[in-house]
Amino acid sequence: MRSLVASGLVLWVGVTLVLSSTRWFARAPLAERLRPFGADPHVASRRPGLLSVESFRDVLRPAAAALGELVGRLTGSGDLATRLARVHSTLDPTEFRVRQVGRAAAGLLVGIAVTAVVRPPAAFALLLVLGLPSLGFLLTERALQRAEAARQQRLSTELPVIAEQLAMLLASGWSTGGALQRLAERGSGVAAQDLAVVVGRIRQGLGEGDALREWQELADVPAVDRLVAVLALQRATTDLGRLLADEAKAIRHDHHRRLIEELDTRAQKVWIPVTVATLIPGAIFLSIPFIEALRLFTGS
Repeated sequence: MRSLVASGLVLWVGVTLVLSSTRWFARAPLAERLRPFGADPHVASRRPGLLSVESFRDVLRPAAAALGELVGRLTGSGDLATRLARVHSTLDPTEFRVRQVGRAAAGLLVGIAVTAVVRPPAAFALLLVLGLPSLGFLLTERALQRAEAARQQRLSTELPVIAEQLAMLLASGWSTGGALQRLAERGSGVAAQDLAVVVGRIRQGLGEGDALREWQELADVPAVDRLVAVLALQRATTDLGRLLADEAKAIRHDHHRRLIEELDTRAQKVWIPVTVATLIPGAIFLSIPFIEALRLFTGS
């Protein structure tokens, strides 16, 4: 009898512990019970159930993030957190990967639906089922790459002006930190946004040199490397303003040279279709008398 009571007691405790781990049985935490009486009583959080959207989201987010990271490594992309920070995105890597995998899943569903309705040949059906998810995944990755390239291009274009403004402020007696803060507050371009992050890191206790080196590694722009290298000489020289002015001229000269090279490349590409369009009709017209001459000499 005692063993039966003990077994029942152990069973009751075990069932209670198992059920307490499920959301539909467990009592709501104290923070959730007090939240409706907080600062905003109209925003009362509803505790998610066992099969709620929140529970599925909590389960799918890590899996989607891991899958997206694996495919991202296979495609050869760099660190996602660095790339998102480079474009000042509000998404974290997990949210980005979840969105990316969600678009791929939507493409998969569309491919399956089209295949079920149209019933194309096997090769075309396989292309739809595999191609649409890959397209959805790669389009999201491509959008991030284009945002990176556009931001780096704008930063490279704005740097000569930033360097000249730094030179004028330093020549007027401003400190390096004060000049960076003024440019971050008064500017409106991508360089000002990056400098705002640098100033924020300095306010957090990081040294000016370390904060500038973080910006250098994050931006991944050669002109930023050269500008940070000049700013690193502030303790070794008393004429930092002149060095920054010279560096601004050098950056502008390099940008002008790259622009001329790009224009020359575009001008050369224009002649490719013109040349092809000219050679093909010319070859056809030259082949006619050549064939007639061969017929004449062979007597056929």
